[in-house]
Amino acid sequence: MVYSYFMSVAEKTVRQSVSLPARVARRVKSLAKTSSTSANRIIVDLIESGIEAREQEKKRFFDLADRLAHSSDAKEQKLLKAELARLTFGE
Repeated sequence: MVYSYFMSVAEKTVRQSVSLPARVARRVKSLAKTSSTSANRIIVDLIESGIEAREQEKKRFFDLADRLAHSSDAKEQKLLKAELARLTFGE
């Protein structure tokens, strides 16, 4: 078994069944083949990357909200509100 940066040697694994759309399954299989690893490892890495990205997005949101709360410049407040709206509602 290959351990990633996030997984410690003592970490317990849990078997989980996931249904993937055929298009996604083909892409996972292709990634596994080109990186000489298992499809399971690719799926775990993608999930870990996604979780990390969500955590970073949440941190960015709270950092912007904090800046907005402490800003006294109307122009900066407008820009920060627009960025928070984009993060919340998308483009």
